[in-house]
Amino acid sequence: MADPQPHIAVHELTLAYGDRVVLRDLDFSVKRGQVFIVMGGSGCGKSTVLRHLIGLGEPAKGDVFYGDVNFTRAAAGEREAILRRVGVLYQSGALWSSMTLAENVGFPLEEYTDLTQDEIRDVASFKLALVGLGGFEDYYPAEISGGMQKRAGLARAIALDPEALLLDEPSAGLDPVSSRLLDDLILQLRDSLGATIVVVTHELASIFTIGDDSVFLDAETRTAIAGGSPKELLAHSTDARVRRFLTRGAEGDPGGRADG
Repeated sequence: MADPQPHIAVHELTLAYGDRVVLRDLDFSVKRGQVFIVMGGSGCGKSTVLRHLIGLGEPAKGDVFYGDVNFTRAAAGEREAILRRVGVLYQSGALWSSMTLAENVGFPLEEYTDLTQDEIRDVASFKLALVGLGGFEDYYPAEISGGMQKRAGLARAIALDPEALLLDEPSAGLDPVSSRLLDDLILQLRDSLGATIVVVTHELASIFTIGDDSVFLDAETRTAIAGGSPKELLAHSTDARVRRFLTRGAEGDPGGRADG
């Protein structure tokens, strides 16, 4: 039986930098095992939402829940316990340039487990193999392509077997083939790990390929103006802003990729 309680829930969230409100009165929930898309045009606050989901920003108002725990109001120790079950892929990949791929993936294992160095190496190799980078353990980030760096970042994000993965613009800067492969990998990880995945993106190809549910953020009104399955929004939304966003370069092809 499906868990009726959302894995992640946002209630009346207002995000601001000083007096400047970025987004106001956000309400959305993410079911366990979903790929949930946070979408919208440039400058609408997508990445700011992700930062608040992991406590890198404090809301001006409202709350973020993980299950029945109010993350926003939780004590530092309780927050840390929650975040150990959350993996994050930042837009840049955020790999340590002075570390090999295996060392990058092994870093959270060194910090948060009692595994030996040999065990950490074995786990790192396994996680790299999961994302298609078996045999690249001793390469440095500068020695591999951008798409491979994103996959290495994903391997590090899943090092601790997280219950949730938060991905910030995972396809940014990738060519269409690498982007397509990364989308396939995200779905494979969702299925193999049983993880809930939140993806911040404006890429239509990814939105239609991997998104089960979504929230659409509007820069002009500074709030969410739509939500639901991206394909359902394309088929039924009457809001001109939503339709304009979802049909750019892909008119008449709800499952198609903008790159053709």
